[in-house]
Amino acid sequence: MRIALLTESGFPTAESAEGGWCDRLTRGLPEHEFEMYALGASRREARPEPLPDRISALLPSTPVAAVLHGRARRRALRAYRALIRSLVVPGAGTEFGPALYALADAGRGGGLPALLRSGAALRILESSWQAPGAIGAAGSGAAVEPQVRDVLVAADLLAWNLRALSAPWYGTEQDPGRDHWWSPGRLPGRAAAPAGLAAVDLCHAVGGGPAALPGLLAKHFYGIPLIITEHSLHLRERARGYRDAPYRRPVRALLLTFFRLLAREAYQQAGLITPGSSYDQRWQIHCGADPATVRVVYEGTAEAERPAAGAEPEVPTLVWNGPIDPYGGLETMLRALAELRESHPAALLRVHGSAPTGAEPYLRHCRELVGKLFPEEPEAVVFEATDPSGRAERPGAVHERGSVIVFSGTRGAAPRLIAEAMLSGRPVVATDVGAAREVVGPTGLLVPASDPRALATACAALLGDEERRARLGNAGRLRARELYAVEPSAGAFRGLYLELVSRWPQPEPARGGSSARRPFGRTAEAWVAAEAAVAPRRGPVRLADLHRTSPQRGQLGAELRRTDTAGPEQLRTEQLRTEPLRVEPLRVEPLRAEPVRTAVPVGAVAEEAGAG
Repeated sequence: MRIALLTESGFPTAESAEGGWCDRLTRGLPEHEFEMYALGASRREARPEPLPDRISALLPSTPVAAVLHGRARRRALRAYRALIRSLVVPGAGTEFGPALYALADAGRGGGLPALLRSGAALRILESSWQAPGAIGAAGSGAAVEPQVRDVLVAADLLAWNLRALSAPWYGTEQDPGRDHWWSPGRLPGRAAAPAGLAAVDLCHAVGGGPAALPGLLAKHFYGIPLIITEHSLHLRERARGYRDAPYRRPVRALLLTFFRLLAREAYQQAGLITPGSSYDQRWQIHCGADPATVRVVYEGTAEAERPAAGAEPEVPTLVWNGPIDPYGGLETMLRALAELRESHPAALLRVHGSAPTGAEPYLRHCRELVGKLFPEEPEAVVFEATDPSGRAERPGAVHERGSVIVFSGTRGAAPRLIAEAMLSGRPVVATDVGAAREVVGPTGLLVPASDPRALATACAALLGDEERRARLGNAGRLRARELYAVEPSAGAFRGLYLELVSRWPQPEPARGGSSARRPFGRTAEAWVAAEAAVAPRRGPVRLADLHRTSPQRGQLGAELRRTDTAGPEQLRTEQLRTEPLRVEPLRVEPLRAEPVRTAVPVGAVAEEAGAG
């Protein structure tokens, strides 16, 4: 199959192209052809050299330089007004999807980015915000009443999050050498063919939010199935991040409504959704996903193939892992260490993490807290890799320096980070939030969040029992290898791809789509029917394929070659004088005017689709 990977980031760099999740997926599925569509990339950005073998093309999102005029401009402004109305009027959320597709259809020729930042778009946003019944007009005061600066900021943020509508990926016949960056195997000298998302068999959005927008448009324009993978829910992370965002309340409300409606539309239109945990699965169902379309696929990690960590350090050491911000739980860990050292005075703590942008004051607060809690032994806490620009160490190297791995955040650590700690063979202590209970299971200790005493008790129980540490560490490593190995994850997507595409053997093309498009080039029914009889030819016959299969089919290929070279009169005369050709053990019936219809079980069709 030809699969489009849709990402919100830019092109992978030389370092990130190897070892990332997309890299592991494409390595595990070499039978498919992958193309990467990057929203954060442009034609001015340097392409990674050399191009990974698994990626056949990298396509930037640079919009077509154009200006909307006349009827197209009026259509786009009407669609934009309906889109804004769905965001600010209570109960108008059902208009979001139709308005989004109408806006994308009006701007397919280019010119949409300039229109979304024009004075007409600003007036539409301002008037919709101040209309009776709109959310922005409810109440008064500086906190809830939209101001001019709010209109400017909101319009710019909406235009940025809608940039996928202007990407040059939705044409039917394009010159690959003009609008795209192609691999050496896809040169401009080849014959013209459908380009961009019009020519793929499947869209795979790596993340929700704006990354799923191109997949929604491909499904709307061409009927191409969409699968969404979220290892961390985009809507949840946006809601958390906007708490501290430097925007006023009307802007935050408008953008969060946009992300909520976009997530609901993406979940409803996607054929399959693959969260990274059951915890995220419940979130997605709550946000509007059909439970029948949600399948949990754990994020495979390359750490599963590496050996366990070596011997423990001589001094009992705790390794804390997470972001150094108010939600990371570092302050709770420091206070727990102060209580732990009453029973284990030699215990040390290694802090492995970085301070996100804007969290530098919290890092200074934690350093000051260390001086207050350990005035005589400040070396009890060692800060490592606190520079966000520094290159991160391999997780196994970090875990080797500890006896117990601790996650004390109030939001819950990413499941992959917990799994990598378990793969080291060290026991894990984590707060019972997020997906920690699902990942750790019975192989580690869970404690309540923001409870230093409970955290200190759990760490003391493990530091004081060497046999228990070894037993839980080995059990955790086996559990993590079963859930987070790379091969099962790739195998799961192999089956999901075939399952999803088998539901669209011949999708109905939308306006602007190609009516001749068929997944796999030939449908599964065509391959199965060829095993039973030879139907009238409607196109060129691949004789080389017939020769490769068996000696009997080689004879059949020779007969077809003979009929190809014979003229119409000669062929008609030979048909009158001879019986139809029969080859044993393959039975070949005389050519008939109607195609032979063979009843094929649904399971067989799915298998043949995979073979095709």
